[in-house]
Amino acid sequence: MASRTDKSLLSAELEDEGDEFGQLLLRATHKIQNTMPSVPASKPIQPQPGFCIKTHTGSQEKVFVNICRSMHIPPPPDLSRQELECLIESDSASSFRIPMSLGEPHAELDNSGNGCTTYDVVINSGFFAKLEADPFFKEFFITVALEGLADKYNMDINHPEWRMLKNRKFMGSVSEQTIRTKSSPVIQEMDVSSPVVPKFTILAEPAGRPPEFLLAEIHLPKVGSALELSLELGQDRVVLRGGPDPYVLDIYIPHDIVPECSHARFHRGMRVLTVKMPVQSQLGPL
Repeated sequence: MASRTDKSLLSAELEDEGDEFGQLLLRATHKIQNTMPSVPASKPIQPQPGFCIKTHTGSQEKVFVNICRSMHIPPPPDLSRQELECLIESDSASSFRIPMSLGEPHAELDNSGNGCTTYDVVINSGFFAKLEADPFFKEFFITVALEGLADKYNMDINHPEWRMLKNRKFMGSVSEQTIRTKSSPVIQEMDVSSPVVPKFTILAEPAGRPPEFLLAEIHLPKVGSALELSLELGQDRVVLRGGPDPYVLDIYIPHDIVPECSHARFHRGMRVLTVKMPVQSQLGPL
């Protein structure tokens, strides 16, 4: 007879190479990957305009920077304002990377009809929304973007004197960009040849009788944000992918759940994804 304190419905320690289920999962994953078409080294994207800033070079030449957005650019780690402030004050500030695509310079005409140089910088759409909501994040990002342009194109940009244009979202036109889909300093491709199966536990609540819901806890020690993860729930299936390794988890469960009523939450401190899944039989007819 099961103990009352034994709430475990399914549990796995799949890091051991000798685990039969882990080996089967890895072999199946490799078979799927071998039948997938090769990913091109780059692809074109059409950024959406965001806002425009004006600055100068050391020789007082006007420079405009169009800050654009696209879902094809990965987001940076999801830090709170307090976490970012602590990071900036620490010795590890240079370790914080903001994925962005720095476009080639293009000649435009300013409002006076004079020639000027314009650059397009593309960032993740979700991260762009965060900049719009918090001036501190926006100022920090603009400083990083200008430093990136200065390094890439070997020019002296007068960082402290930049200002944002109030009545226009971009200078000139926003051109299509080609971004790399394979490993590079800006756009990084996950290495899907060696998936890691994370540790997980699925608990049935309440214990000792037909469950009302299932609670899955998936340990993801190398994931910094829920934005790195892709979670799919079927009627009797949980599929999770994502992270830098990446993590791959595909399990079947012996109960019918209701995906549209399920909820997931990622705890950044513990690096644990919790998924609460109601059991269909306990909800009655839908």
